[in-house]
Amino acid sequence: MERLGTGIGWRPEIADAVERMPGIDWVETVAENVCPGHLPESLRRLRERGVTVVPHGVSLGLGGADRPDEGRLAALAERVEALGSPLVTEHIAFVRAGGSLTATAHLEAGHLLPVPRTRDALDVLCENVRIAQQALPVPLAVENIAALIAWPGEEMTEGQFLYELADRTGVRLLIDVANLHTNHVNRAEDPAKALAELPLEAIAYVHVAGGFERDGVWHDSHAHAVPRPVLDILTDLASRVSPPGVLLERDENFPEPAELEAELASIRRAVEAGAVERVKAEVRAAGLAVAAGRPEAAPGGWSEVRADAPAPSDGATPQGHQTGAAGATRGAFGRPEHGGVDEARQRLGVAQAALLSALVAGTPVPEGFDRVRVGVQARALAAKRADVVAKVAPELPEILGAEYRTAFLAYAQTQPMTGGYRRDALTFAEHLLSAGRPGDAAARRELREWWLERSGPAPRSRRPVRRLARATRKVLLRR
Repeated sequence: MERLGTGIGWRPEIADAVERMPGIDWVETVAENVCPGHLPESLRRLRERGVTVVPHGVSLGLGGADRPDEGRLAALAERVEALGSPLVTEHIAFVRAGGSLTATAHLEAGHLLPVPRTRDALDVLCENVRIAQQALPVPLAVENIAALIAWPGEEMTEGQFLYELADRTGVRLLIDVANLHTNHVNRAEDPAKALAELPLEAIAYVHVAGGFERDGVWHDSHAHAVPRPVLDILTDLASRVSPPGVLLERDENFPEPAELEAELASIRRAVEAGAVERVKAEVRAAGLAVAAGRPEAAPGGWSEVRADAPAPSDGATPQGHQTGAAGATRGAFGRPEHGGVDEARQRLGVAQAALLSALVAGTPVPEGFDRVRVGVQARALAAKRADVVAKVAPELPEILGAEYRTAFLAYAQTQPMTGGYRRDALTFAEHLLSAGRPGDAAARRELREWWLERSGPAPRSRRPVRRLARATRKVLLRR
């Protein structure tokens, strides 16, 4: 695997600072925010300097019940080519549910939601990953996500789930140590146990980020400094394997460049501390081997099994994972990979649609879920929708003023998102106008003009005659 080094998430708000930062070997950019034909000049300059740029997708929904959308895959591949990237990354998550598969309303989460660690979900995920791998021009790596809620009836730990996924598909892993910390706080999962179960040789790179805790719930905000527990998990990981790359994520509330550089220095120190522990462990293991009369014994994982060692029986690896001809059809948990995947999609689709409907449409919480946590997640999703819509349509908060957030959260309680955030902004404006809001007549006229301007089939023309015609049409529509 290519050695990436130390990197930082490239965002327009800190583009200039990133270009000036010393010791930046690579950057990662949100794939959906890049237009292949119009790359930001900052990214162009970084590429010309030899800085690797990796696109990081957020909308494929590889953990969803549906097969990956061909258009989204083609768009992601186009961004890979435009950036000259050596790999591309996505998430182990579902982001939408419903539709034709379940004969229910199509719903968008606008967020990464956890996949149940069940055999059905694993079968579907493996097939979706293979479809994506075939459509993408470079290797794919997938990321573990943070979660506020846990699925009932899970059959595997996170480490087992990721091991099986990598074993069956050959996909690389993007390990987010901040997400391991989040799941430790929110779901009482031991990050050390997860690291011990991972196929470390499959790691493509590592994410590090900050968050905050409120009322016993850890929020993976990407808007706060990296806390000590996350750095400790990074050190633990680096004590087990040398990560090919480590990247600092920051999405908002950007500090001064000096503070970001200090965080990157802390990340480097955490990796170096882990490397020291790894060397010590290897020396101890080598000493024990010599003392036991086995100088040829080498420390390390299952990928270091000696070539002259006896082959395991029944196609099993030293961990009991099946490979070879048997492994092509059956995974570590003895479940056929291809048989019944369509049925698994159906069952998974129903379950995901029920959960997402409870989160964004106010339907009853499915049996087995923590109702309090589902409520916390639902409020977080609505708040994120309000924040993102305010970013993609900044005119709305300007027109509505202090009323914007209250009005949007009330709208979100009854109007689930069925398209992207830009469509959501238009639907919100239409919702307000149909109710005769806002109460201020001038603000209502301004909101109507904004909605008319953006909901038509063509953008506003810069030619005066056409602009006059559009203005006349708007006046007539108001009568």
